[in-house]
Amino acid sequence: MAQAKKIVMGILIVFVMYTIITSPVRAAQLVQVGFEGISTAAKGVGKFMTSLVS
Repeated sequence: MAQAKKIVMGILIVFVMYTIITSPVRAAQLVQVGFEGISTAAKGVGKFMTSLVS
């Protein structure tokens, strides 16, 4: 099982590197979308926590 995990992680890393090298603009867009999603989720949690306190 550990060997399969290493292989999958290796393939994932190669895919990410290939995407960055072949299309850096698209890779930057994907990173931006990811950070926007994290930011939106954090704001939602903050609003939820604030509503619990109020």
